[in-house]
Amino acid sequence: MTKYKTIEVAEDAGVAEIILSRPERLNAIDEDVRPELIDALTDLGFTKGIRAVVLGARGKVFSAGGDFEMMKRRNGDPVGAERGSLDGRQLLRTIFEVPVPVIAALQGHAVGLGSTIALSCDVVVASKGVRIMDSHVKIGLVAGDGGAVVWPPSVGLIRTKRHLLFGDPVLAEDGYAMGMVSDLVETPDEVLPLARDLARRLAELPPLAVQGTKRTLNAALAQQSTGVLDLGLMLELGTMQSEDLLEAIDAFENKRKGHYTGA
Repeated sequence: MTKYKTIEVAEDAGVAEIILSRPERLNAIDEDVRPELIDALTDLGFTKGIRAVVLGARGKVFSAGGDFEMMKRRNGDPVGAERGSLDGRQLLRTIFEVPVPVIAALQGHAVGLGSTIALSCDVVVASKGVRIMDSHVKIGLVAGDGGAVVWPPSVGLIRTKRHLLFGDPVLAEDGYAMGMVSDLVETPDEVLPLARDLARRLAELPPLAVQGTKRTLNAALAQQSTGVLDLGLMLELGTMQSEDLLEAIDAFENKRKGHYTGA
């Protein structure tokens, strides 16, 4: 089995697990994590005998999304930023298109790209109190790496606009009522066991039927994602080079109000 630096991978009785394993960095998604996730999802999703994949995380946060240091490096480096966009597009399409169902196990908050990854999965298990939020606008970025694709089918366009334009969070219990969380549990410790149980149930079903149903359900989403994602990533690339991005990150890190010029 391939050895990874940022994730842990395991297999048992037709169920595979991919665990984000950098809790000290809040499981941020950067240049190291993205290719490993893509590789692991592709490898496991097309491995004979694997019937379902659980995607979870170590620590108190599922994923804080993009890494600030990575964003600072890309500001002024349009080539690097474009490479990141290509990887981001590939990650989303991989989750959509791997044959087996992918179950997100949210034991903690899913922020920015972390929320996009979670909502791209086929089943979302979350603990009460978990916050799901796409906060791109709060750090000066267009919410272009998939939020505009996966939020509307989950909660509707108007609610999507309300949350992505303001960057406000949705609590998992509200998300369950709205349709973005499929399974809700009381505590973080219950998330992974339930996700594993659901994966085992899927593994016991006729695989061709399950995989064909996933493919059918995701067909419209994958098709729509092409145009929306291309536009969103192009616009996000523009904001990645902005002065407002650096100001927003500095304001967040220094706990002060940001002052934005639109440049």
